[in-house]
Amino acid sequence: MFTESRLSCHLRQGLDEFWVGVTQVEMNTRSPSATVVRLALLSWTCAGQDNHTNDAGKTAAGKVVATSEGLHGYIGFSATRPPVRSEYSSGMGFYSAVWPLLDQPLADFQIGLAGSWITPDNSDNKDQPLAPEGTLARAWKERGPTWDSVFQTVEGGLGYWAGNHFRYGPPKFSMNATPQCYDYEVGSPGWSFFYSKEALPDNRLSIAQLSNRLLIPPDALPFQGNPNGQFLGYTWMALPFTDPESGDPPTGDQGWTCFLSAANFKGPIAFFIPETWSKIGKLFKYPFIYGRGLDARPGSMGGGAMEINTVPRFDSSDASGVVYSKIPRLQFPLDDQGRTLLVQDVTYYSKAALYDAFKAWRNAGPACSGRFDEKGAWKSTLATSTPRYDQAGKKMTGVELVFDTRVFEDNVWGLEWFKSDISPRGFFPQYYKHVRQERVAVAAAEVPAETGLLSQEFKLATRGEPYTSPTTGAWSQPGPKRGPFTAKLADGSVVTYSWYRFVDQPSFQQYNWSEEKKAKLQAFVEKIHANWPTDRDYMAPLSRGALVTLDRALLVKPPEGLELGFVPIVTRQTTR
Repeated sequence: MFTESRLSCHLRQGLDEFWVGVTQVEMNTRSPSATVVRLALLSWTCAGQDNHTNDAGKTAAGKVVATSEGLHGYIGFSATRPPVRSEYSSGMGFYSAVWPLLDQPLADFQIGLAGSWITPDNSDNKDQPLAPEGTLARAWKERGPTWDSVFQTVEGGLGYWAGNHFRYGPPKFSMNATPQCYDYEVGSPGWSFFYSKEALPDNRLSIAQLSNRLLIPPDALPFQGNPNGQFLGYTWMALPFTDPESGDPPTGDQGWTCFLSAANFKGPIAFFIPETWSKIGKLFKYPFIYGRGLDARPGSMGGGAMEINTVPRFDSSDASGVVYSKIPRLQFPLDDQGRTLLVQDVTYYSKAALYDAFKAWRNAGPACSGRFDEKGAWKSTLATSTPRYDQAGKKMTGVELVFDTRVFEDNVWGLEWFKSDISPRGFFPQYYKHVRQERVAVAAAEVPAETGLLSQEFKLATRGEPYTSPTTGAWSQPGPKRGPFTAKLADGSVVTYSWYRFVDQPSFQQYNWSEEKKAKLQAFVEKIHANWPTDRDYMAPLSRGALVTLDRALLVKPPEGLELGFVPIVTRQTTR
C-alpha cells in the first residue's frame, strides 16, 4: 500500500493528465485522423523523491543541488478501435522496442516503455461506485462517481521501476496488475511491484505460472546482452481455463494470459486466476460489483506511451545567478535511416482469435494450436502528437527541436530526429536553462563551466534486499515435487526455484476448489505443455526488425518425469 507521501507524489506527477488522456478525443495528428483512445502507462511509484525539494530555485554559483522531478511527460501514440468495439475486447498486443535508456543503472529512476493498460468495461455504469468504501482508491474523490478507472487494471510491460532490486542496464518485463482498487499490486506469481522483499500474503497471490520452460523472477524478466532496438512482442489474451462459477462470489471464466514473442521463447507464460478479480465483491460485502471485474467483463484497452515518471536532476547557478539543470543522459536506438522505431503491429482480438478454439479444446474438441486466428484480429491505425514535458511543474521547451514523434510507413510508431546543436541524434536533451517559468533545452557547450554541472555524476543504483518466500502455508502445502534449483541471471542475481504440480502451486491454495475442477484443469495444462512448443509463432510475426533475446538463464527444462503438468516457481531472488 502507498504511504501518504507516495500517494501525494503520484497524484502530483500525472494522474490528472493520464485520466484526461484516456477519454475519447479527436486528434489532429501526423497520421490519418481518427477518433482514438489515448493511453499513458502509469507506474504509480515516486520512491526516492519524498525527501527532495520540488525546485531548487537560485543557488550560489557552482553549488550543485541534487533534487528530483528532472523530467516528466508522456511520449505516446493513439490507436483506432474497431467499429464493433465490444467484440474486439478479448485481447490486445503489439511489439515494443527494447534498449538501455541509460549507459549505467541509476538510483531514483523510473520510466515505463510503451505498454498497455486494460480495465474492465463498465461503461454501462454511470453513477454507482465500483471502488468499495474502505479501499485505497475510494479516497480519490476525483475518480468518482464510478471509480471505474481505478477499480481493476492489467498494466504490465517493459520498463525501469524505482523499486527494482537488481538493475543491470536494459529494461525488464513485468506482469503488473492491480486487482483491488490499488489496495495491493501484483507483479509476478509471488510478489508485488518490487516494493517488498517478502512474498504477497497467500490470499493475495494472483498469477498462475503456466509455462514449464521459463522462470518468472520477482524482479521481472531481464534480457540477454545489450539490446539495441530489437522488439519484444506481448499480448494479453482472455482465455477460459475454467468454467464460470455461480456461487458467492460469482466468477467469470476469463484468465488474462500473457503471451511473449522473443527470439528464444514464444508462447504463454502465466495468467491471472479469475477469482483474483471476482473476490473483491464478497470481501467488501458489495454485491453491486459482482460480475463487473476482469474475470467477466470485456477488456477496455487503449493506445500506449512511454511514461516518464521519476528522473533525478542537478541544479546550479552561473556567476550571474542564472540557474541551469542537468538530467541523466537518455539514449534511444537508431535504425539505418536515423529513426527510432518504438512500437508496431498493434492488434485487438475478439474471442474468434483464440478463446473459442481454446474452450472447445478444453471441452474435448479438436486440438488448438494456440496461434491467434487472423479472423479474430483487428489491426489498429496509429496516430501521434508532439509530446509535452515539465520539470518540477515548469514547462520544458526546445525538446521538439531535437526530435518529435512520428508514425512511419507500415504503421510503425517512433521518433524522428532533427539536426540540432542542442543534442546529438538519439539523445534526449540533457541540459536546461531556467528562463522565467520555462526550462529551455540548451547544448552542453552553453552551460557555463562555473556551474559544475558538466562533470557532475548521478548516483548509481545499489543492490536491493533479497526477495524471500515463506516456508509455510501455500508455499509448502502441498508443496513442490522437486527442488530447489538455482539459476544465475543477467542482472547479477541468483533465483531459487522448485517444481510444483500445476494445481499445487501457491497461487491456487487459497481457493476451495473441488477435486474434479482441479483434475480437469491439471489435465488440460498437461495437454498445453505437450502441444504448444516455445518456437511457434502464436502472435503474428512482427512486420519489421528483429526479436529481442530473453536472458537465456530464464529458460529451463523440466526434470525427468515432470515434463508435463509441472511448473517452475521462483521462491527466492538474491545477489550472487
